[in-house]
Amino acid sequence: MNSLMEVIKRPIVTEKGVTKKDSERTLCFEVDANANKTEIRQAVQLLFKVKVSDVRTTTTAGKLRRRGRFAGYRSDWKKAYVKLKPGEKMPEYAEI
Repeated sequence: MNSLMEVIKRPIVTEKGVTKKDSERTLCFEVDANANKTEIRQAVQLLFKVKVSDVRTTTTAGKLRRRGRFAGYRSDWKKAYVKLKPGEKMPEYAEI
């Protein structure tokens, strides 16, 4: 990976992600498909100035999409759940 800033693509702001953020102190991000857990941990600590307790990742397969008679697949993508250590301030990127 070239830069830690390229590891995290965007936060995932869904109902499930916001619930995990509030109840379990866990942030949810879309990350680069080639990023490993160590790079994700370092990127979150650098960007948000917090201490990370645990990182879990999942790779989601792209869905089949149709446009009339033409069919194709969306790209596969990787999601990371980042749990913060107790006592850390929760970053507010999902203000509604």
